[in-house]
Parts: sequence; C-alpha cells; structure tokens
Amino acid sequence: MNVATESSGGGEGLLEAPLIIEYAFNRTTGPVIGAFVTGLRERRVLGIRSADGRVVCPPVEYDPQTGAPLEEMVEVGTAGTVTSWSWVSQVRDGQPLQTPHALALIQLDGADTSMLHVIDADGPEAVSTGARVRIRWAEEPTGAITDIACFELDGGAS
Repeated sequence: MNVATESSGGGEGLLEAPLIIEYAFNRTTGPVIGAFVTGLRERRVLGIRSADGRVVCPPVEYDPQTGAPLEEMVEVGTAGTVTSWSWVSQVRDGQPLQTPHALALIQLDGADTSMLHVIDADGPEAVSTGARVRIRWAEEPTGAITDIACFELDGGAS
C-alpha cells in the first residue's frame, strides 16, 4: 500500500507499507463437488437433480429455489448447446487458452442449466448461439474443472 504525503520533490515523503492479503485455509470439496470433480477425472460430467426435477450442472449443494440440501447426482452429456457467448480477442495470463477464444454459457445435454467455459474456435464468425459443442478433455486428468480443457465446435446447430 502506498500513501503519498505532501511533498515538493519526486519521491520525497512517500510512505510505503507492505500489504499481504491471504486466506490460509483449505476447504474440502464435500460430497457434491467431490463427486463432480471425481467424475471429471473419469471423463464423466455429473449434475444434480433439484427439488422441481431440473438438473443443475455444475451441481450445487443446495436447491437454488428452496435452499433444501440436494443429493441425487445425475450424469449428463459431454456435448451441449451454446446459450450465450462473447469473444476474447486479447488473451491475458491465466486464461484457459492462450489463443483468442469464446467465453460461453453451455447447456450440456441432459442439464437444465448452463455452465461457463471456453470454446476453442477459429474466430468469432465460427461461434453462434445454438451451436453444438463437445468437451475436449485434458490430456492428464487431475480431478478439477481444468479436466475440461475447453469445448470445441461439433458442427451444426441444435
């Protein structure tokens, strides 16, 4: 944290103090997220059935409408439909792909909600709402969301 004080010279009177913010704890994944990431490691995608019968994917521990705990895991497809998207033309450090790509909401077959992920595509003209996509799995699964390396276009619209 830098705090400037009144000063006539460059750098004179500049107070400086280090500020480190960290959260030194670990959280277990629990039964729902644990099952989801274990499924990804096995190249399967799991959602969870909500109280009204809809399948939420990625799964959540509590029903979005009622707040009741959820337990019934449901396998969904590894292909789906783009419901919304935007193009990332300037890639920054830490993004899943190091080339321009689409950031999209994707509703997997068998799910009633969409998940946010990236689509590896040649350009924005290749992507459209309603386009079909499929998972490109990571070469070495680790039991994390990054086991889905990205989605790729599957040719055709739904």
